[in-house]
Amino acid sequence: MATRLTVLGAGPGGYVAAVRAAQLGATVTLVEKEQVGGTCLNWGCIPSKIMKTTAEMLERFHQAGQFGIRLDGSAELDMQQLMTRKQQVLSTQIKGIEGLLAHHKVKLVRGSAHIDGPGKASATGEDGQVQRWEWDRLIIATGSQPFSVPAFPFDGRLILSSNHILEIEQVPESMVIVGGGVIGCEFACILSAMGTAVIVVEALDRLLPLPSVDAGCSKVLEREMKKRKIKFYVNRVVESIEGHGDGLAVTIGPSPFASDLKEKDRVPVTETVAQALVCIGRSPNTKDIGLSTLGLATDAKGWIPVDDRLQTGVPGVYAIGDVLGPERVMLAHVASTEAMLAAENAMGRDRAMDYTAVPGAIFTMPEVACVGLTEAQAKAQGIDARADTALFRTIGKAQVIGELAGQATIISESGSGKVLGVHIIGPHATDLLGEGTLAVSNNLSVADIADTIHAHPTLAEIMLEVALKATGKALHG
Repeated sequence: MATRLTVLGAGPGGYVAAVRAAQLGATVTLVEKEQVGGTCLNWGCIPSKIMKTTAEMLERFHQAGQFGIRLDGSAELDMQQLMTRKQQVLSTQIKGIEGLLAHHKVKLVRGSAHIDGPGKASATGEDGQVQRWEWDRLIIATGSQPFSVPAFPFDGRLILSSNHILEIEQVPESMVIVGGGVIGCEFACILSAMGTAVIVVEALDRLLPLPSVDAGCSKVLEREMKKRKIKFYVNRVVESIEGHGDGLAVTIGPSPFASDLKEKDRVPVTETVAQALVCIGRSPNTKDIGLSTLGLATDAKGWIPVDDRLQTGVPGVYAIGDVLGPERVMLAHVASTEAMLAAENAMGRDRAMDYTAVPGAIFTMPEVACVGLTEAQAKAQGIDARADTALFRTIGKAQVIGELAGQATIISESGSGKVLGVHIIGPHATDLLGEGTLAVSNNLSVADIADTIHAHPTLAEIMLEVALKATGKALHG
């Protein structure tokens, strides 16, 4: 008899796990209470990039004169049409996933999933009807949701989550963004390009304060955000948000994580804005799904612990994606990779998850992309490493398209030249990272990149330039 495998959640982890398990011969049941595609497709990666594409296009229209184009009248944003296009794109993607599941004979059950004990599960539909079935293997991929701060909870009108901002009906006149991480910085750039006066508040000492993001990328991003007149506070926290007329009065004070602050930075300031966007983390969707019926315990914050095979403490039960928490890597492409591995292990294979070469793609303006170690991480590990950087302004294609800001940095092992990390900020940085990821994951050297012919004129030549510099053969600076 075929293995009966159940997957809870149809996001980029869940639906991929379902398909892979079906390919390996399992009889698969996939449960989803909302639309397939999860946060990534419906509330994250895709809709935010649709908004970013429009924001970039709007900026291009405003710059048309520099490229020899005269426009009669001005370019204006049509938010209603943008939201219509967003829904059209999402609908196409959703239908594609549903078709993929049907092709692999995955049974898609609509409803709120619940584990009813070892080998048992159910789903309650919107109509209250309950379906029940049995399983031999279980993969939990229920994802996460925006974290709400008790002091200023989401109301969907003045205080918004990263979900709410994707459904706005008009461009806010002004907005404070609480959190200068990936989501906060992406929306700061998008909203600013659309005409919003943006203020970002970050508790740590730089924007994008992720260990995986090189400090040099943060420095360039901060400079470019200043050029866009995006105001930001680092080493600061939002102490309170209160109603003020039709908007909000936001009190910003010193961060408890900051040290050696100047006296002026210790004094709270108040900013008056129309709305606030809170982007300071996510919470796991693990409550009330019946984990206790398996004797499966989460950590104190609700995240599910797993081993390097992605198996929980309960034999035959696996977990992938956001429910693993920030101790792993909460990215859609990581969830999909974990999904392939968990499905294969559930079907009898034995593969360990490797997070050494996970690419990070941050869609700010300009974009940021990173993989492998930063210079600080390499030094902390006692590695004799060097960092070499080349500027995009030295690349002909960057001059052609008028996007000069940014740089690429390769962290390499001194002596061997082994590529340890690649960090790019600049035009199409996220599309350029593949070469760096390949180098890190396959232990390639800077010489391997330098000896590879790169097409001209392309932005990919930035990798050639920095590799040449790392091998002592710099051509353009």
